[in-house]
Amino acid sequence: MNIAILGYGVEGESVYRYYRAKYPNAVITAYDNNPQPKNPLPPDVQFVGGRTDFKGIVADLAIKTPAIPPWLVEVSGVVTTMTREFMKACPAPIIGVTGTKGKGTTASLIKSILDANGRRSWLVGNIGVGAFDVLDQIKPSDVVVYELSSFQLWDSDVSPHVAVVLGIEPEHLDVHKDFNDYVSAKSNIARHQKPDDIVIYRQGNQYAEQISQMSPATKVVYPSELTTHVKDGMFYNGDRELCSVDVLRLPGNHNRDNACAAIDAVWSWVRDGNDIKRGLEAFEGLPHRLKYVRSVNDVMFYDDSIATTPGSAIAALASFEEPKVIILGGSDKGASYDELVMKIKESAVRRVILIGTEAPKIEALLKANGIARYTNIGTSLTIDGIVKTAANAAEPGDVVIMSPACASFDMFKNYADRGDQFVAAVNNL
Repeated sequence: MNIAILGYGVEGESVYRYYRAKYPNAVITAYDNNPQPKNPLPPDVQFVGGRTDFKGIVADLAIKTPAIPPWLVEVSGVVTTMTREFMKACPAPIIGVTGTKGKGTTASLIKSILDANGRRSWLVGNIGVGAFDVLDQIKPSDVVVYELSSFQLWDSDVSPHVAVVLGIEPEHLDVHKDFNDYVSAKSNIARHQKPDDIVIYRQGNQYAEQISQMSPATKVVYPSELTTHVKDGMFYNGDRELCSVDVLRLPGNHNRDNACAAIDAVWSWVRDGNDIKRGLEAFEGLPHRLKYVRSVNDVMFYDDSIATTPGSAIAALASFEEPKVIILGGSDKGASYDELVMKIKESAVRRVILIGTEAPKIEALLKANGIARYTNIGTSLTIDGIVKTAANAAEPGDVVIMSPACASFDMFKNYADRGDQFVAAVNNL
């Protein structure tokens, strides 16, 4: 048996462990675009680095890492992915969660509610543990919550029992061929469902609705008076009162919507308002997702470094009524900032701090819309200087949000590195 692992990162390590146990005598070769392996290689793995594509590979079986576009792969044998193989082999029902933003939060809320109910559950995929690493521990009575990115769904031919489709907006256009390719990849969460499955989708988002229509499954729209929604400060499912919205520790209406999606996702297993209350209450939020850092001189600082799209920055602005200083900018992902700039014009934004290589583009839009309350730092300052500039622009009672609406690769390793540096700089104030 000749096995090729295409892309050898964290997921590649999990793939190796799984297939080495399954095929002890297989010849395993790892292929990667890095000239040297980022992670230590087991002694029984051959390494081929510096690949610009993954064509012309001879193997009986190849397992592709999510971020490699399918059109860059050509293998003599079968090509598959961890996501596809896990979903086929998993003995328990799977709740899959996709969308442009809110996947990690919604998936975590789902698991938290299941935990509060006493149901054994697993959080895997884009967040949590490598799916293969826990497969042999999963029982049919468990529930698996799988956060699914567009890359993980790109070439999947299997869909989860419950598909949760959050809002969809342009994202990863630096990797996908175009927006249609992105939406098509997302669609695989529902495309291969069966009539006795469930698809839950975001009301008012045309792409989420479009994806739901590809499925023969039962369709559940959220938030909706027929299913989970907010009324008079309470979460309801239909006419059933569940619990107060105040138990949710995450700011913003978008997080209330995420909670509605999570409640709908677990409804087949959990309908008790007390369990739902405890589950929502127990979840304190994920790092870099509109996470409160600290207050300095009566100014609250929030880390929203995960906000790599204009839509997520708009959601962050809408989460606070207080005057805001927002840190915007980074590297290009092919998105339009027009709607974001209009929201800045309409909302209580005291000052925009522009950073990164996209700063000139956003500045031009601000100017064109008659907005002068900005400071263009570009790439000239470190994060300490950026945070000090934002702090000096704020007044007591204000909120400072780093919600960049852009990727991070111009000045940072990734969004987590950007968020970590922001938190450290705020703690240094």
